[in-house]
Amino acid sequence: MQGVSFQHVRKVYSHGDKPAVDDFSLEVPPGEFLVLVGPSGCGKSTTLRMVAGLELPTSGRILIGDRDVTRLPPKDRDIAMVFQNYALYPHMTVRENMSFALKLRHFDRDDIRRRVDAAAETLGLVPYLDRLPKALSGGQRQRVAVGRAIVREPAVFLFDEPLSNLDAKMRVEMRAEIVRLHHRLGTTMIYVTHDQTEAMTMGQRIVVMEGGRIQQAAPPLEVYDRPANPFVASFIGTPPMNLLPPGVLDLGRITGLRPEHVRIVQPSGAAGELPATVDILEPLGAETIVHVVLDGRQLPVLARVQGSCPFSHGDKVAVVADLSKTVFFER
Repeated sequence: MQGVSFQHVRKVYSHGDKPAVDDFSLEVPPGEFLVLVGPSGCGKSTTLRMVAGLELPTSGRILIGDRDVTRLPPKDRDIAMVFQNYALYPHMTVRENMSFALKLRHFDRDDIRRRVDAAAETLGLVPYLDRLPKALSGGQRQRVAVGRAIVREPAVFLFDEPLSNLDAKMRVEMRAEIVRLHHRLGTTMIYVTHDQTEAMTMGQRIVVMEGGRIQQAAPPLEVYDRPANPFVASFIGTPPMNLLPPGVLDLGRITGLRPEHVRIVQPSGAAGELPATVDILEPLGAETIVHVVLDGRQLPVLARVQGSCPFSHGDKVAVVADLSKTVFFER
């Protein structure tokens, strides 16, 4: 197994432009499943493409293991990449698609068969090896794309938003499939997504990016419980963390409060209650997301309520915050 090292990597596309990636420094240990997550344009896909050799850094270095691959062509980097689009050859069977890159490199026929059969067994593709891509579902096509990467037995797997073209049910299934694959292979994987649910459920460590820079790099629950700044707090979590301005709960600092740490109660005049009005209810079955507006401030607050909510639009309520769970940010 080999890790990946980013050393002050910077990418600027045109002179005078704002960097797409700026001073990106990170160590990815061998065997880690790392997820790069952030909004569109944050630099995550550019970072991945620089590892693959599809983009060259303006400055800085990228190492795979102890090899400096910064200027090497993609074929010499010992990586395999799975793209958002399956990019399968429509006239080739599943077996032929998975073995094509190995044939180009003149691998032994028996070795090719061994690798393809092993990958097909791992991904549940054995019954489909003789089918053309048009006879497969979207999820099966994406498995073929993953299998095509597996057979190369690379040092590093790169995934560029591979599930974004799948429906919601298939995304859940493929998330689990890729995590199981990592458990089996133990190979270093770098995965790019804009979906923070994918990041939280798949990554051993996630890197939140914005404006081409790393905002926080940590295990998922640490990012969720202790976000480094207001951007991370508002980006990670569904629904997002409430960010209350100075003076609401803490004088002089912005207060972060997860919706599950907010209670909506009948007003009683007790200390710590914040008067509010119910705005929107989002029933989800096991829980309800309640949108309220703090009276006198026109400040929206989200609460996560288990089961159904006894209140309705327009009801006067009180917001009670679990102060032991708050996160404070400097102004």
